[in-house]
Amino acid sequence: MTATVNVKAVFYVTRMVVKGLLAAGLPGSVINVSSQMGRVGSPRRTLYCASKHAIEGMSKSLAWELGHANIRVNTVCPTFIETAMTANMFEDIAFRVWVTGRIALGRLGKIEETMGAIVFLASDASSLVTGSALMLDGGWTAA
Repeated sequence: MTATVNVKAVFYVTRMVVKGLLAAGLPGSVINVSSQMGRVGSPRRTLYCASKHAIEGMSKSLAWELGHANIRVNTVCPTFIETAMTANMFEDIAFRVWVTGRIALGRLGKIEETMGAIVFLASDASSLVTGSALMLDGGWTAA
């Protein structure tokens, strides 16, 4: 399931978007959602990490393949974000402490904190940015 959602879905959605942009002769900005785990490993998260590493590699390759068409491809890489889907994980106080202890800011992220990065990558302000991963990890990967 992890590989299907995290890799195949990203591939197929990206392919459809790019086909449309190319057919219309339009520039574009593809923004894939990866994770800090696309840059590091973690215990008990092997498949998740592998799938996010795959998204990073795919995005970098697509940046090269689509640059000639003025289509940029980047990723945003959030840390653990507090959502309804992650609420159960963080009920385990030991896990919450383990996670926040690895984030330099000492806290989980909020979904609102991902929006600015996505707006930036979608805008002309990032017109020279492609094949990059924007870390929204509170410093997790700075260690």
